[in-house]
Amino acid sequence: MPRGVPKSGFRMTKKRMSSDVKIFKPVYQVPVVALKQETEQEVYDKLKTRFDAMEVMAEATALGKNRSLIISGPAGLGKSFGVMKVMEDLEKRGINPVVIRGYIRPTGLYKILYENRFKRSVLVFDDSDSLFGDDVCLNLLKTATDMTSVRRLSWLTETKMEDEEGERMPRNFEFEGSIIFITNYDFDDMITRGNKMAVHFEAMISRSHYLDLAMKTRLDYLVRIKQVVKDKGMLKREGFNLVQEEMILGFITQNQEKLRELSLRMVIKLAGLLKMNPTDWQKLASVTCMRGN
Repeated sequence: MPRGVPKSGFRMTKKRMSSDVKIFKPVYQVPVVALKQETEQEVYDKLKTRFDAMEVMAEATALGKNRSLIISGPAGLGKSFGVMKVMEDLEKRGINPVVIRGYIRPTGLYKILYENRFKRSVLVFDDSDSLFGDDVCLNLLKTATDMTSVRRLSWLTETKMEDEEGERMPRNFEFEGSIIFITNYDFDDMITRGNKMAVHFEAMISRSHYLDLAMKTRLDYLVRIKQVVKDKGMLKREGFNLVQEEMILGFITQNQEKLRELSLRMVIKLAGLLKMNPTDWQKLASVTCMRGN
């Protein structure tokens, strides 16, 4: 999926792995049967409204007008791309978001929150869903996103922590920044199913604006792909003409049940094959992008 993440102005944590990582099975999966019968135009309007709202809310959160925003939706369909485009535009206005990706321990989270505790600071947690499997992390985040006038975080264990300059960090501090979470988890569904973290998820939703991008059906996925390709000019920017664009979208539509995934990443793969071999790209796609018969 195209990220569009600018290099300057962003700091990213190194991805860390641990044997105690708690992993959830993916919540979003392409359904075989639609949950609701909608026309393609209805789906288009629904998704446009929600993705437009995502951009507005992401900007407001980055500017400190909102404390916390949770954006929930399936992987590979433009969540990160849309938010990072907003962050790129804000960087030109002097806002420097800190983007965090990968696994984060509670100690690491405490440090990140401390280092970005000031007003007008914004943290963007993208693909850091390990946070939502750790009670300690969730308790810190609940305090950081609370709606009280003062948000004071505490770390009262024997673990001693230092900031990036090697200075001893305080046992507690006031957090005045804002946070954006970009997640593949469907909090509403996990709460309904009685996930063991449901109480925490309910608390996070209560403290944050929770935006479900409402992509639950196969038609939702296909319409979203078309939106990005046609309206955002995804392939046009890479030098593909209208005929080639239609060929790729047609191939995805015709083979939607066989493709390994319905996502913008698949668009990139197919476009690469078309550029690689304009004559036999569909044959190549059938053996690399489709599940075996």
